[in-house]
Amino acid sequence: MAQIVCLTANFHVEDFSTTASILVANTSAMDQRDPETYAIIGAAMEVHTVLGHGFLESVYHDALCHELELREIPFQREVPFPIIYKGVRMESMYRADLVCFGSIVVEIKALQRISGGEESQLLNYLKASGMQRGVLLNFGSPKLLYERMVWNYEE
Repeated sequence: MAQIVCLTANFHVEDFSTTASILVANTSAMDQRDPETYAIIGAAMEVHTVLGHGFLESVYHDALCHELELREIPFQREVPFPIIYKGVRMESMYRADLVCFGSIVVEIKALQRISGGEESQLLNYLKASGMQRGVLLNFGSPKLLYERMVWNYEE
């Protein structure tokens, strides 16, 4: 059974799969339960505060990497995830913007609003990587928008 937990800045939650159950928690509890994700979102808030909205995604990507370094948050850029289909590794690969703390996939966007496509993209990264936590950051609106996903899959 798959379970997706999606926390958003404005508490808007969408169903990503017919087999998924969605749980929502408040953000004040999140910082206590998941300090690593909270640290990433805090770094992103600083980038958005300094730069505002309106730049290309690559500018936010570079600025966030710099902020993560300043905060001594470990990360890797452009991490490839292989796709396995029926036991065969495909030539195509997903490439996540960042992986922080070795276990959190971070996807960066600079769009006016997030659609289900961006959320599905992060979900697919989690499936392909075997990682359970992910953060979607959108720098393209007047306020930083973020969604935190937790993917648990048990057969």
